[in-house]
Amino acid sequence: MTLIGFKYSYCKIFSLKVLITIIIIKLIRRFMIFIYQLSANFFLFFLSFFCLVFSRNNIIIILMCIELLLLSLNLNFSIFSAYLDDCYGQIFSIFILTVAASESAIGLAVIILYYRVRGSISVDQPSLLRF
Repeated sequence: MTLIGFKYSYCKIFSLKVLITIIIIKLIRRFMIFIYQLSANFFLFFLSFFCLVFSRNNIIIILMCIELLLLSLNLNFSIFSAYLDDCYGQIFSIFILTVAASESAIGLAVIILYYRVRGSISVDQPSLLRF
């Protein structure tokens, strides 16, 4: 039995090889997108961490760095959840978002109260932070 000059078994093997090659290429592309997203999140995490460590003179910048740190962790949980076809990472990410939002609100309230008492929000003199 021939199919356009080829035997059917050769055509079947050829189509199976093409199918396997296409599947491998799709998996490699998916993995490369995962690596790109993960490296961008690690860059964002370390940028916020270094900003948190080296920027100790402005309380607003410190709070923004903490927010950026938590959001990069959320992105990591979401990416791993999407890559592994699991919903637990996204659920955990929602809980972290609620904690980050409450941390922002409480932090800003503390900053406003501190500004009312001291007249500035400078963190240069840590001994003044004690009441």
